[in-house]
Amino acid sequence: MFARVIVDVPSRQTDRPFDYRVPAHLRDWIGVGSRVEVPFGPRMLQGIVTELRSDTDQSLDKLKPVSRVLDPEPALTPELVELAFWMSGTYVCPVIGCLTAMLPGAIKAKERRVLVAVDGFPGDSPSGLLPDQEAVLSLARSRGGVTAEQLMERGLASAETLRDLLRRGWLRERREVKDQLKAKKQLFVRRRVSEEELRDALAGLPARSTSQRRVLEAVMRTPEPVAMADIAASLQVSPQTVRALAAKGWLDLEEREVYRDPYASRTFAPTAPLPLTEEQAAALGAIEGAVRGRTPERFLLHGVTGSGKTEVYLQAIAACLDMGREAIVLVPEIALTPQMVERFKGRFGARVAVLHSRLSQGERYDEWRKIARGEACVAVGARSAVFAPFTNLGLVIIDEEHEASYKQDESPKYHAAEIAAWRCRQHGAPLVLGSATPSMETYFAASPRDGRRPSVRLLRMPTRVNGRPLPPVHIVDLREELRSGNRSMFSNRLRDAIAARLERREQAVLFLNRRGYATFVMCRSCGYVAGCPHCDISLTYHQRASALRCHYCGHAERLPLECPDCGSSHIRHFGTGTQRVEEELGRAFPGIRVIRMDVDTTGEKGAHERLLDAFKSEKADVLLGTQMVAKGLDFPKVTLVGVVTADTMLNIPDFRSAERSFQLLTQVAGRAGRHEWPGEVIIQTYTPEHYAVRAAAMHDYEGFAAQELQSRRLNRYPPYAKLALVSMSHETPATLLRIGERLAALIRERAGAAPLELMGPVASPIPRIKDRYRFQILLKFAAGLPVSSWIAGALNDLEETIRREKPQIAVDMNPHTLL
Repeated sequence: MFARVIVDVPSRQTDRPFDYRVPAHLRDWIGVGSRVEVPFGPRMLQGIVTELRSDTDQSLDKLKPVSRVLDPEPALTPELVELAFWMSGTYVCPVIGCLTAMLPGAIKAKERRVLVAVDGFPGDSPSGLLPDQEAVLSLARSRGGVTAEQLMERGLASAETLRDLLRRGWLRERREVKDQLKAKKQLFVRRRVSEEELRDALAGLPARSTSQRRVLEAVMRTPEPVAMADIAASLQVSPQTVRALAAKGWLDLEEREVYRDPYASRTFAPTAPLPLTEEQAAALGAIEGAVRGRTPERFLLHGVTGSGKTEVYLQAIAACLDMGREAIVLVPEIALTPQMVERFKGRFGARVAVLHSRLSQGERYDEWRKIARGEACVAVGARSAVFAPFTNLGLVIIDEEHEASYKQDESPKYHAAEIAAWRCRQHGAPLVLGSATPSMETYFAASPRDGRRPSVRLLRMPTRVNGRPLPPVHIVDLREELRSGNRSMFSNRLRDAIAARLERREQAVLFLNRRGYATFVMCRSCGYVAGCPHCDISLTYHQRASALRCHYCGHAERLPLECPDCGSSHIRHFGTGTQRVEEELGRAFPGIRVIRMDVDTTGEKGAHERLLDAFKSEKADVLLGTQMVAKGLDFPKVTLVGVVTADTMLNIPDFRSAERSFQLLTQVAGRAGRHEWPGEVIIQTYTPEHYAVRAAAMHDYEGFAAQELQSRRLNRYPPYAKLALVSMSHETPATLLRIGERLAALIRERAGAAPLELMGPVASPIPRIKDRYRFQILLKFAAGLPVSSWIAGALNDLEETIRREKPQIAVDMNPHTLL
């Protein structure tokens, strides 16, 4: 048997399968998708088996054997291995990068060097060895091997000591692949003898053995095995007490694998399906029909905020499970709140596995293993949950499908919706894309145009559940506020509305898409702006640390007391961030209780949940935050939503800025008045005439889409053309320009007479990050052209130059931002 293995070396030179012999003792354990340890040159590396064969075209005497199989069951399904090759060709990236993107971080193994005492080392010390050398050899012999790091932690040896032992042959080096994390195991206690024998044992215990007596009595009451940690904690006895009873032959100790359950401490009240509106029932019927018919149809569930999309998802999943199939539900990371988890756990209980970045590595690994072992049949998670290793997928749902977080920023730069569509085709499963504000591409695909049949089926839910009205939206022109003498960040209307909510003991959500205290620091005498020394971007002022920080590279420095250029003391911070809004709220409304949610306050594990629970429990009057408060939240007492300034989003130099602004404004407005209390939304802006702001205020998605699509058509942006962005960086701009021009010429050469619009190389909108200059090439083209293969071929032609000059080159097919 021969295995074709992709090794974990993400470079173009090794981006192909290599053949290895499969030893007889591993044949029953290995399969397509197995993680294996293989020799590669002088190293031992992790690899993924992509094919098993009975023959090879390689010379048999040169083929090395697979060293070991790292998992008892293949880590990936054959379908996911096939998907990795499709991703590599589509997104122009190494296959191994696609394969490892599918694995939980806990089992992304790394090579490590182990020092082993040579066979036949005598029990007595050889002459000429120093005490520390003897200690090293003794430890390596007792453990079967030890790493240099373990020796250094114990202070046992210097580098010179180890080099001497290796040189003299007392130690040898072994290279192996080591996982970052293993399955969690716990000791369990169970009785070894009958209940009658335990009673006799109890009777024979000395009166002073009270701890042992409590343990035996507890075990008698519980015939099932109990975790030793639970016994020790509940009875307040030491583990040694339990071990003593095991040594007497009365109890058994056995090690068992246990899951790290992130929700073990929480209980979820079961929920029953809710009655559906006509719109909900029609949408559910269409989705259920596709699940039953095994049709890989794509649906756009276009429902306003509060229209009950989640209940449609839940009932569609229930129908899918009744047919013996599995389901994936993707939600944006910032919308994966405890509320969302509670809804799915309450309906489907232990059959739900949750996958997102706020879990620990071990928790994510165990949730992933539940799916792989068939113990969970619903995966709810952020972008990477699209790779859940299901083998009988019946339904994929992508909630808030317009969200940019479904696009991966690093290689492989995939979009979760494209991966989901591929998997749905393989399994014959429908794909449901849900949103109150669909992306222009999805809406365009669901709309009949020019006699073209839509490729996505539109399901509309234009009204809220129980007929609740959408909240009225008021636009406040901040220019008029300035003219009237109001220089604060709160307009008179917003200030009065907050005061009214405080008086009525209702709650408000304030949204500002910018964290920190101020946008930038500037000298009013000479115009100097504090910038990052490593990036071409201004520094953001954070008041609590009295520091300036770069949000791109992490550089931080103290706030200068005088201008570094002219020495003036007139250096001030300008602009508004969430920290400053929080401070101003305290000044304007003494005693107001504010919870601030942004990247700075939700960094710790569990912080996101704690802050939302506190707001839900009415421990705060105002929830102030960035995008993470704009969606997925449902609080009965929120009757006011205020957008502090809508202009931060509108002024980003990107063709999607108007679309993102409209989506965010609509989503955050949807947090108000979702229950019996009516809601109100106030949008403050310096550009009230902008069509994105006007359309959001009127809850007019169709009107916005018509104007936005007209602009896209004129400028040939998606959905009227496809885009590809090739980004390059290097320490030297001249080298970068030379490589960029050559790459652009090679792409043009491969395209020939095909209708390809190629712009660049030009400097990126942020020309320098982390001391590396950045250039980019933008390609516009019609769907169906093999642009991925043209770019891949051009990069292969430049292989020698890339190896010599070492530029960093990234390809982004269908980019979501051009920054």
